[in-house]
Amino acid sequence: MRYALIMAGGAGTRLWPLSRSARPKQLIGFIPPESGEGPARSLLELAASRLDGLVDESHRFICTAERYRDQIRDRVPGFTDERILGEPAARDTVNAVGFGAAVFERLDPDAVFCVLTSDHIIRPDDRFRERMETGFRLVEEDPSRLVTFSVKPTYPATGFGYVQHGPPIADGNEKYDGRAFRVAQFVEKPDLPRAQAYVESGDFGWNAGMFVFKASTFLECLRKFKPESHDGLRQIQAAWTTPDRQGVLDRVYPELPKISVDYAVMEPAGKDESLSICGVEMDVDWLDVGSWPSYAETLPADSDGNRSGGDAKAVTVDSRGNLVVSEGTGDHTVALLGCEDLCVVHTKDATLVMPLAQAEKLKALHGKLPSELT
Repeated sequence: MRYALIMAGGAGTRLWPLSRSARPKQLIGFIPPESGEGPARSLLELAASRLDGLVDESHRFICTAERYRDQIRDRVPGFTDERILGEPAARDTVNAVGFGAAVFERLDPDAVFCVLTSDHIIRPDDRFRERMETGFRLVEEDPSRLVTFSVKPTYPATGFGYVQHGPPIADGNEKYDGRAFRVAQFVEKPDLPRAQAYVESGDFGWNAGMFVFKASTFLECLRKFKPESHDGLRQIQAAWTTPDRQGVLDRVYPELPKISVDYAVMEPAGKDESLSICGVEMDVDWLDVGSWPSYAETLPADSDGNRSGGDAKAVTVDSRGNLVVSEGTGDHTVALLGCEDLCVVHTKDATLVMPLAQAEKLKALHGKLPSELT
């Protein structure tokens, strides 16, 4: 059977002060509806809705920090406690994916699951489902396949990983729609000259951070390549349907080695002849909402390029290219006079003012804030 694991554990420090440790970016209702009508939605809600028609609702799970459980139940009430995998500590993506694999295999020895992110806007939904369907079919046909997804780059980003496309995968009846390929290599966050060369070559795509695996195959990869994680997750799996579940999880999970799924599994798997690393072109509009400039791309602009988000009441004069965001501030008005390319984010206890071009430095500022504001 098919399962889905939505990863929802990130903190989103580059979206401060809206995103806080007590309420991360994936739970903020700040994404305007595509139609322009209706309430704003959270990134997590969007991620869950993309699975409609692809994975049965009862087989959709969220992996997140345990402290966000109640907020997730409020934001996406369709997810019961049994389908929220609460991490007692953050141990990076290989353990989050392994956590899901261990639970799914316990529920269903033949489980095949997709791993989805919760910090992207992906459109259109129907094309996303078509490409994910290809990923599922690849693994269902051959469980030794580990499938990743490649997004066509629109600029030479240095903050994303890249996937190099190898030979296409053909099956004689066009079941894969010409979108499946062998992965030649993964490259993590290249410098600008290499990123430019990758984009110009046409052979590379952005690593979307989404995957499809057979649960038992992924756990076998952990046994080979990261045995410390494998052993701990097997202990959690053995206790999952017993009264000792939470005690074992709380004791074992925080001690798992912290490492990403790309480094721990995908890279070494590419050198293992018993495994096949496959890719699927995800030819969609893909926006990583990880910073204020990227969030601005989700909002309509006025004739001067100014954008407003949240419940912002903005007044601008002789101002161009600004982003103004407010939340929970009632009738508070933000007025800009003679300003260009600024980001102004106002909340009830903090206000951020910065040039949009300096957005990548926000993480450093976040590190200097008092704990009660983070």
